[in-house]
Amino acid sequence: MAESVEFGLNDADLAVQPTIYGPGAYAGRTVLISGGAGGIGRATAWLLGRLGAKIIIAGRSAEKLAQAQQAMRAKGLVVSTHTVDIREPSSVATLFGKIASDEGGIDILVNSAGGQFPQAAIDFSTKGWNTVVNTNLNGTWSMMQQAARGWRDAGRPGSIVSIVVVTSHGLHGVAHTVAARSGVIGLTRALAVEWAPLNIRVNCIAPGAIETPGWNVYDPKAVEAYPRSNPMMRSGTTWEVAEACAYLAGPGAAFVTGEVLNVAGGSQLWGETWTIERPDYFKV
Repeated sequence: MAESVEFGLNDADLAVQPTIYGPGAYAGRTVLISGGAGGIGRATAWLLGRLGAKIIIAGRSAEKLAQAQQAMRAKGLVVSTHTVDIREPSSVATLFGKIASDEGGIDILVNSAGGQFPQAAIDFSTKGWNTVVNTNLNGTWSMMQQAARGWRDAGRPGSIVSIVVVTSHGLHGVAHTVAARSGVIGLTRALAVEWAPLNIRVNCIAPGAIETPGWNVYDPKAVEAYPRSNPMMRSGTTWEVAEACAYLAGPGAAFVTGEVLNVAGGSQLWGETWTIERPDYFKV
């Protein structure tokens, strides 16, 4: 039996990772993070919480949310949780209604929820395709629209950061998420213009090969090759994405909207990433 490998930073790591931001940089701000119980979302929750933000993490699993909340509260972070299925617009509407009544609204939305599975596109089932697109595109849109409506109605500014993927170079074996995340990028650019009069900024972060617990679902040979998918010849960390999010979501990026910030070691310029075994045709 193959040895189990633990990928990514755990709570103990996230509690002590160094940051370039000063204490209190996010004091007075309330941040909603979908998918906040795992991977990039969890790292972002830890960072912005450590910087003084009030954190709301949302996701489908109440158990995972509670575990993340307990770990963060143990270090003095202010964290609340809400369950939501972003694929269901009614669930998203209920989430924002609860937040408005319980928390008084939010200042920042980080769309980190998402999911996909590695498979050759020719073998996708209709259900598999629709599930990924409904989560990664439609679910992200529902969160964005509900957040923007709340800010518009309250007459307050807002900031949205959506986690996508690097689409300008080779990411293979997850064509469904490439399609969905490309949709989020296009949507972001359109909304950045439409929502500018509302003082709402909308941006994306496109991570490259970032080590997360989700790597366990990928082909081991593919994972072994990830560090060679970019010219820096290494994998990134969820903390590095969180640091980028702290910039893009906050006042330091007040004049930035409609952008995609690649946190990918340059993989958007060079290299390729296969989440499935590379076909013999492409082996050199």
